[in-house]
Amino acid sequence: MPSAPAPRLAPLPAPVRPDPVRDRWTGQMRLAIAEAALATATGDVPVGALVLGPDGTVIGRGHNEREAVGDPTAHAEVVAIREAARAVGEWRLAGCTLIVTLEPCTMCAGAIVLSRIDRVVFGALDEKAGAAGSLFDVMRDRRLNHRPEVVHGVLADECGDQLRAFFDTQR
Repeated sequence: MPSAPAPRLAPLPAPVRPDPVRDRWTGQMRLAIAEAALATATGDVPVGALVLGPDGTVIGRGHNEREAVGDPTAHAEVVAIREAARAVGEWRLAGCTLIVTLEPCTMCAGAIVLSRIDRVVFGALDEKAGAAGSLFDVMRDRRLNHRPEVVHGVLADECGDQLRAFFDTQR
């Protein structure tokens, strides 16, 4: 009796290598992605942001609200920074980290520098308006008096997919 052919096995996916710089931020980025989802209820672009205090607790959160409140400055980062400043009782957010699903624009990059946030962690690149390395590099400009650490690409595919899905519904 002939033996049955050996089953065809799919090749194993390449092992995912740990990334100690980005992996530590994935939990917080998932929270920012959830925050971004809240923006779509008002027709706003789904961008979410969190400000973490020096101890890692969330002290500010925001999602895009430009359409909801009719304010061109109501970007997720600015909303989160304002909430964090109220929480700590001052405008200086030294020791804090901003987590955001999309690379900050020039306005938000300016707000980040002026608020003295120590670190910015973002997901998807914004090649049309990004100011953290894509189009401009405002936050790392040596002429400025404060330059936060920038960590990019945390859950970039998930962040980008959320934005693409939103814009697909707009076409």
